[in-house]
Amino acid sequence: MDDSKYNQFITANTIALDIDTIREEHVVPVHVKDNEQTISHTEFIESTCAIAREVFGECTDPVIRVSHPIKGRVPEARNKPASELLPEETTLYYERMAWMVNFPGISAKVGDEVLDLAIGGVKAFNLDNLNTTKDSFEHFKLFVGFKNQVCTNLCISTTGFQDAVKVQSIDHLKVTAKDLFRQFHSEGGRNTINEFNQLRQRHLTEKQFAQVLGRVKLFNAMNKTQRSGIPEIGLTDNQLNTVAVDYFNDKSHARNDNGDISLWNVYNLFTGANKSSYIDKFLHRNILAFEGVNHLSKAVTDGDSWYLN
Repeated sequence: MDDSKYNQFITANTIALDIDTIREEHVVPVHVKDNEQTISHTEFIESTCAIAREVFGECTDPVIRVSHPIKGRVPEARNKPASELLPEETTLYYERMAWMVNFPGISAKVGDEVLDLAIGGVKAFNLDNLNTTKDSFEHFKLFVGFKNQVCTNLCISTTGFQDAVKVQSIDHLKVTAKDLFRQFHSEGGRNTINEFNQLRQRHLTEKQFAQVLGRVKLFNAMNKTQRSGIPEIGLTDNQLNTVAVDYFNDKSHARNDNGDISLWNVYNLFTGANKSSYIDKFLHRNILAFEGVNHLSKAVTDGDSWYLN
C-alpha cells in the first residue's frame, strides 16, 4: 500500500488499502435473488488496468481509497457481543472505492508543472440495486486524464470521463474502458493539455475571484428553477473556504503579488479542494470544476457570465 503524498488524489473520509488486502480479506457482495456475485473491486481494477496497459504501456501499482465499511459476522458468532468477536468471525467489504494508476512514461507540461497520465475509476455499491439477479446492470465510473505532480490534483476533462458506465459483465466493462482509453490516446489527451495551457493565459482580478466564490455560494442556496441556465461549479461551502485560504497560501497556485490569479491556478484550487468530496461525488465534481473554469475563461473574453457580471 502506497499512501505517500504523491498518491493522495483523494483524502477525506477515505482510507488507503492495497489490492491484496481487498482480494484476500474482503467478501464480495452478491445479487440477492440468485446469490451470484457482483463484479468485485479487484476484478474492476485488474481488468481495467490490463486494458490500459494495452493502450498506454506499463503503469504503476494501483492506489486505492475506500470508504463506508459494511461489516458482518459468520452465523456461528451471531450471539456474541461485538467486543468478543474474533477476526475470523467477522466479514467486511467497503461500499465505495476509488482507485488510480499512473503512467510515468507519458507526461505533459503546463507551464513549469509536469502532469502524468493517469487512469482510474470509482465503484459505489450504493448506486446498484443488489436486490436483483445477475442480469441487472452494475454501475461504474471511469476516467483517463492527468495527475499534477506538484499537488497530486487530478486534472480530468469531459473527453476522458464516463460518469455512468452500466454493464452486466466484466467483458462489457473492458470494452467500454478500451473505447474510452483509445479515444483519449488518439486525440483527447492532446486537446486536454491545450485547454489547460489556454487557462494559463487568462486571469481573474482579486475582485473577480472574490465575486466568483460568492456567486458559487449563492448558487448552492438557489432552488432548481433559479439555477436554470447557470453552469454548476460544484464546490460545497466548506470547499469554498478551502479555496479562499489557498488563494493566499497555496505554494504553487496562489494569487500573484497584485492579487490576480490565472484560471489554471483557479482550476487547481478547485480540484485541490475537491479532494475532500465523498468517493461517489469526487469525479463528477472534478468535471464540474473543469467545465466551470472553462466557462469563466470564455467569460473573461466576452463578459457573458452570471458569475462575473
